[in-house]
Amino acid sequence: MIDPIHQFNIDKIFTIGHIGNQEIAFTNSSAYMFISVALISLLMIGGVAGRQLVPGRIQSMAELSYEFVANTIRSSAGPEGMKFFPLVFSLFMFIMISNLIGIIPYTFTVSSHIIVTVALALLVFFTVLIYGFYKNGLKFFNLFVPAGIPIVILPLVVLIEIISFLSRPVSHSVRLFANMLAGHITLKVFASFVTMLGAFGVVGWAGAVLPLGLTVALTALELLVAFLQAYVFTILTCIYINDAIHPGH
Repeated sequence: MIDPIHQFNIDKIFTIGHIGNQEIAFTNSSAYMFISVALISLLMIGGVAGRQLVPGRIQSMAELSYEFVANTIRSSAGPEGMKFFPLVFSLFMFIMISNLIGIIPYTFTVSSHIIVTVALALLVFFTVLIYGFYKNGLKFFNLFVPAGIPIVILPLVVLIEIISFLSRPVSHSVRLFANMLAGHITLKVFASFVTMLGAFGVVGWAGAVLPLGLTVALTALELLVAFLQAYVFTILTCIYINDAIHPGH
């Protein structure tokens, strides 16, 4: 039997050093993070190095990526949100590229681990929190007091808004982690059906047609999910940034 969870194992490649009794290791997760950053750098730096008037394929991909994220920020957080473009663009490209790499057989999906998605979500959360107080001061608390709420139910609404705000990192991280984890497990299960049925000869090959078709369909779906989850994470980031820029709106 093929273990569908095995693909998520974090394996040590070499030891970097120790802090006290804690070993600091370079793992397969670290390696695929570096690969993702290298591919993004190759696309964005190499793609626009020539700055052709009529862009080629790589330059077009780089420009489309830039414009897509820029338009997302402008539509969600307004022109003032463009000051956060480096952060939002980095998050979008890192999540999307690492998700796409993870679909390749025998690779590793970085965002399938909750520790990675939590780190990204907390980065967004504290960025919003710090900038919100920096720009608005105590007026940032207007975020928890929606306009037009009757005074009778105001304390309850404020409590709900505070709980909702503090739970943002949880929903922000779990959504990405759960979708990537579940999708890859499902894909691995159906792919294992193909190999197991294939071991029974001609009859097994005939029976493997259905799981093979489902595997191909799921792979196409996972390609779509890889992009959608990066987009959802990005659009939520833009919405949260808009709250820091315009609290109470």
